[in-house]
Amino acid sequence: MTRELQRVAARGWGTHRTIASAVRAAADGAVVSVQPGTYTESLVLDRDVTLVAEKGPGTVRLTAAHGPAVSVPAGRVALRELEITGADPAEPAVLVRGGEVELERCEISGGRLELARDARAVVRGCTVRDSRRAGVHVTGTAHGTFEDCVVHTVDGHGITLVDTAGAELRRTRVRHTTACGILLGGTSTAVLDDCDVAHAGDAALLVYAPARPLLRGCRLHDTTAQGVRVEDAPDVPVQRTRAGTAGASATASTAGASDAGAESAGQDERRIRLDGCEIFRTGAEGVLVSGGSEVLLRACEVRETPGAGVLARGLARVELDTVRIVDVPDTALTATEGAELRARACELARSGGNGLLADGTSVVEMVDSSIAATGNCGVRLAGNARLRLADCRVADSAQDGVRVGGSAELVAEHTRVERSALAGVRVDGADAVLRACEVTGAETGVRVATRHRPLLEDCVVTGARRTGIEVGPDTGVLIRGGRVADTGSAGVFLEERSQAWIEGLEISEARGSGLVVWTGADPRIRAVTVAGSGKNGIYVHEEGAGVFEDCEISRSAFPALYVGSKAAPVLRRCLVRDVQEDLSAAEDAVPVFEDCTVRDVAVGTMPHRPEEAARSGGPGSSAVPGRPAEQDPAPEQLPALMKELEALVGLERVKQEVGSLTKVMQMVKRREEAGLQPPPLSRHLVFAGNPGTGKTTVARLYGRLLAALGLLARGHLVEADRGSLVGEYVGHTSPKTTAVFRRAMGGVLFIDEAYALVPHGQSTDFGHEAIATLVKLMEDHRDDVVVIAAGYPADMRRFMESNPGLESRFTRTLTFDDYAADELVEIVRYQAVRHQYRLPDETLAALLGYFDGLERAEHFGNGRAARQVFQRMTEQHAERVADLPEPDTDDLTIIRPQDLPESLAPP
Repeated sequence: MTRELQRVAARGWGTHRTIASAVRAAADGAVVSVQPGTYTESLVLDRDVTLVAEKGPGTVRLTAAHGPAVSVPAGRVALRELEITGADPAEPAVLVRGGEVELERCEISGGRLELARDARAVVRGCTVRDSRRAGVHVTGTAHGTFEDCVVHTVDGHGITLVDTAGAELRRTRVRHTTACGILLGGTSTAVLDDCDVAHAGDAALLVYAPARPLLRGCRLHDTTAQGVRVEDAPDVPVQRTRAGTAGASATASTAGASDAGAESAGQDERRIRLDGCEIFRTGAEGVLVSGGSEVLLRACEVRETPGAGVLARGLARVELDTVRIVDVPDTALTATEGAELRARACELARSGGNGLLADGTSVVEMVDSSIAATGNCGVRLAGNARLRLADCRVADSAQDGVRVGGSAELVAEHTRVERSALAGVRVDGADAVLRACEVTGAETGVRVATRHRPLLEDCVVTGARRTGIEVGPDTGVLIRGGRVADTGSAGVFLEERSQAWIEGLEISEARGSGLVVWTGADPRIRAVTVAGSGKNGIYVHEEGAGVFEDCEISRSAFPALYVGSKAAPVLRRCLVRDVQEDLSAAEDAVPVFEDCTVRDVAVGTMPHRPEEAARSGGPGSSAVPGRPAEQDPAPEQLPALMKELEALVGLERVKQEVGSLTKVMQMVKRREEAGLQPPPLSRHLVFAGNPGTGKTTVARLYGRLLAALGLLARGHLVEADRGSLVGEYVGHTSPKTTAVFRRAMGGVLFIDEAYALVPHGQSTDFGHEAIATLVKLMEDHRDDVVVIAAGYPADMRRFMESNPGLESRFTRTLTFDDYAADELVEIVRYQAVRHQYRLPDETLAALLGYFDGLERAEHFGNGRAARQVFQRMTEQHAERVADLPEPDTDDLTIIRPQDLPESLAPP
C-alpha cells in the first residue's frame, strides 16, 4: 500500500512552503518529506504522520517560532533526521503529551525533549543538547525507549523521570551536565542497558526512593559527586523499621529474580539494581545509599572514588554480589547509622582507608569475600555495629586486619587474616566470636581487651612477629582448641588481672615463652600443649596464679616452667618432657604440683609422680642428680685411648701435653688410692687455636681419658657457646648457665669461642654474669666437671682477663697449631680410606702442591678445609664415572688427578 507523500520546500512548484501546511493537507498516515532549509515554525502534530528530511541528517532545521518546536498531543508521529531547536532552553523543544512518537536520528537543541501524561515514545540515534533544567524529561505515566542516543551539554539534569513514568535506555550516553546525569523520582522506573553517564556536575545517577531503576552493563564516571546516589524523596517519611539480619536475608532471597520480569523495571524487582556496571573516577562516593532504600549491586566494579566506594546509611538495605571495589583513597565499603548490608563473593582492594567500616547500629554480613591492601584496617567495627564474616580473607592491612571497638559485635567463621602491620584481630571493649579462623603474619595475632568474654574456637595463629594471642588487663576470654605457632615472642600473653579460660590449645615454636601469665592474672588452663619455646614453656610472673590441668610442656630452651616471686600457680596432672630443666622458681614462689609427671629431663627439681622418677632422672630417682638417668658407659681402657690420641694427624705438641697431663692424673689417682694427699692441680684447660685444628676432638678424648682414670664419673662432652649460656633479659643468664653446667656434671663442658662472652667495649653485657656463674660453679663442683674454654689465641687473653677467678682456675693453655700441607693431605687420605676410596701417588702429589700454595687467611678452616676438598673430589669423580658405560671396581674407587676440581688439578 503506497502512503501519501506531501513535500515541503522553500521554493519551487507543487510543494508546501511550510511544514504546518503540509501536515494540514496530509491524510492520516501520510509522509511529509522536507527539502533542505531552515523552517521557523511551532508544529502541533495530532494525527498519524511522518516527517522526514528528504536529503538526510543535517539538511533540515526546524526552529520554534514560540514555545515548543514540536508538540504532539495525540496520534502516531514519526520524526526522522531533523534538527529541532526550541525557543527557550529552559522549556521543551519537543513536547509529547499523548499518542505514540518515534524519533530517529534527530538532533534536538535549545530545549528539552519532554514526554508527559500517557505519551509513548521510541527515540533512536538522536542527540539532545544545549538545554536547561533537563535534556530529557519524562513525567506522568509516559514511557520512553531510547536507543543509541546522546544527551549532552545540559545546564541541569541530563535525563529526569518523575511521577510513575518509565523508560528503557539502551547504549545511550549522557555527557556534560551541570546537575545529575540521570534523575529518577516519584515511583518512576527505568531499565538502562549498556549506557554511559559521564562528566556530571552532581551524581551520575540520582534516585529518590521509591523510584526503581535497573542498570545493566552501564558505566558511570567522571562526576563531581557520586556515581550513584539513592535517598528518600524530600518530605516522604520512611515506612520501614529495622528488621535486623533476618530482614537482610529476606531481601537477599529475591536476588535470583529473573531478568525477564525486570524489563518492567520494578514490577518483579523491589530494589534498585545494578548488574555488571562500572562506577569510577567520581567526585565523592561511588555509591551512596541512604534513607529506607533497597539496592542490589551484582557483578559491578567501583574504583577511583575519593569518598567511600559504597556507603550505606540510615535505614538503607544494600546487597553486593560479586562486586569489586578497588583503588579507593578512602574506605572501600561503609555501613553506618542503621544500615543493613550484605556482601557475597566481593573483592575490596587497595583502599586508602579501611576495607570495610561499620558503625552506628548497622548490621553487616560478608561471605566468601576478600579485603586486601588497605591503608587503615581491613575491617573496622565501631558503635553498636554487628558484623558476620564467613569464609573471607583479609590481607595486607597497614593497621589492624580486623578491629572491633565500642560496643560492636563480631562473628567471624572460617576467615583468614594475613600480613597485618599491627594486630590480625583486635577486640577493644567490644565482643567477638571467632570460629575456625586463621591469623598469619601479623605483628600481634589476636589482641583482646574487653569486659565481655570473647570466644576463640579452633582458631590458628601463626607467624606473628610478636605475640600470638594477647589477653588484655581485666579481660576474660574463652579459647577452645586451635593452635598458636611460630611467634616472635610469647605464644599467648595473659596480662594483669586477666581471667582466661583456655582448653585444648596447641602452642608451639614461640621464640619467647609459650604461655605467659602476668601479675594478678588467674587463668584456667586445661589440656594445653606447649612445645619448642625459645624461652620458658609456661612463665608465671610475680604474683601470678592460675590452674593448669592435663597440660604438656616440652622442648623449651629455658626451664619448662618459671614461677616468679609470690606466684601461686596450681599444676594438676601435667607432663613435662624433653627439656634440660623442668622448673625455675623464685625463693618465695608457692607453686602447687598435684600428680604431675616429668620425663626425659636433664635437671629435675619439680615434684612429680614417684613411679616416673626413675625414668626422668628427677628427684627421688636412682640416677645421678643433675643429669639424665642414662646408663653409664662401660669404663674404657687407658692404653686404647692413648693409642687413639696418637693416631690423630699432626698436633704433636698437644699430644705431648695431653700425655703429660695423663701421667700426672695417674699419679694423682695412685696417691688417692694410697691414702695420700693429692697435689694441687686444676684440670680445667684453655684450648687456643684456629678453627678446624682438632680442639673439639681432643676435648672429647680428654674427658674419656679422665673417666678411664676414674677422675670423672662419665667423661661425656657437653658443647656450649654464648647462645646457650647467656640469657636475653635480666635474671635469666644465671639459671641458663647453671642448667648447661649441670648437664656436664661428671664430664667435660667445652665452651667454644669463649671470648664471645666478653664482647669488646660492653662492660654491662650479660656475658659477664655467665662467667661469674661459671667461676662459682667450677669452685663448688671442682671434682665433678672439667671446663675447657676454646677460641682464637689472640682473643682468649681477653676472656682470661675478664674475671680474676679465671686465671686461678685455668692454669694451663694448650696451643693447637695449624696443620702443615702434608698433614692436610694425610687428613684427605684418611677420609678416602674411611669412605672406601683410593688415592694414587699422582693424586696425592697434586693435593700436596695445592695445600703448599694455599693462602692461610685469618679464619682458615684447617681440617675442615681438607674435608671440604675431599668432598669436592668425590663429586667430581662421580660426574666422571657416571658417563662411563660399564664402570669396574677401580673406576668406582680410584680418584685420579683429573677428578680434582679445576683449582686443584695439575696443568
